[in-house]
Amino acid sequence: MKYSRLIWIILFSIECGFLFAQGPLTIISYNVENLFDYEHDTLKNDYSFLPDGDHHWTYRKYQTKLDQIARVIVNISGWESATLVGLCEVENARCLRDLCYRLKRFHYKFVHYESRDERGIDVALLYDSTKVRVLDSKPLLVDLVDDNTRDILYVSALIHGQDTLHAMVCHLPSRLGSEGATEWKRMAAKHVIQQQIDRILCEQPDANIVVMGDMNGEAKNDLSEMANIMIELEQMGQGTHKYHGIWSCLDQFYVSEKMKERCGVQIFSPEWLLEEDTKYLDYQPNRTFVGFRYHGGYSDHLPLVLKIGSLYTK
Repeated sequence: MKYSRLIWIILFSIECGFLFAQGPLTIISYNVENLFDYEHDTLKNDYSFLPDGDHHWTYRKYQTKLDQIARVIVNISGWESATLVGLCEVENARCLRDLCYRLKRFHYKFVHYESRDERGIDVALLYDSTKVRVLDSKPLLVDLVDDNTRDILYVSALIHGQDTLHAMVCHLPSRLGSEGATEWKRMAAKHVIQQQIDRILCEQPDANIVVMGDMNGEAKNDLSEMANIMIELEQMGQGTHKYHGIWSCLDQFYVSEKMKERCGVQIFSPEWLLEEDTKYLDYQPNRTFVGFRYHGGYSDHLPLVLKIGSLYTK
């Protein structure tokens, strides 16, 4: 992790122009691994996450999961709340309300829409209502013809009453089956993202745009007018997810090109979010589940933290 710490130090050593009086803008992106409540939703296939389901999901486990996610967000934020928190794998608005209650000193509200994902896992965006005013939001449908997946969540917001940020939270289709056979699904989702980026830039060429979430693939510069700032971290051998002993940056941040030089990203990886990898050596994320067996950890992904020196050009 030494390289990410070095980048972190360099970021705040460089003059970034005018900074917010409240400090740099902080955005968290976190795949929280199956944040389900413990009651059946008649519109969803959530049977596995019920007390008598395959995961034996109970009220106590649900409460522990909420406490763990809140602990991560609080430890990243410190005394000053993260302005935005993008979340992947959240079942419903109840989970988000319960999470915000645990974070009530930060005054979080949320944006969430139910998607067509069969399992009922959606994306959502928490925002500090003392710093952020939501201007517009909508789900962007990803049409896969013969399959359903999560929508792309789009939110435009006024930050500190001074400038607009366009944010998209994504959880692209999984690689289940094989990466090659499912790549077309992720490309279809990225096409939807690209269309929204093009619409924004057509109206506002200097727009501040952030795309975040679980991309279920390697970090690439494959969105026009955007820079994937995870590429350097991936090349250094670090990642947010570990599979068969190999780390990868499935979770990523894209930022509009004009913002790139004012941004820095860190993988949040304290010891308590990790555990020993007894099979492949080294360490791995401390997961909630290993298969269907309850393991009691936080998530199979590590969170990302994006710092933006300013939304403004000099």
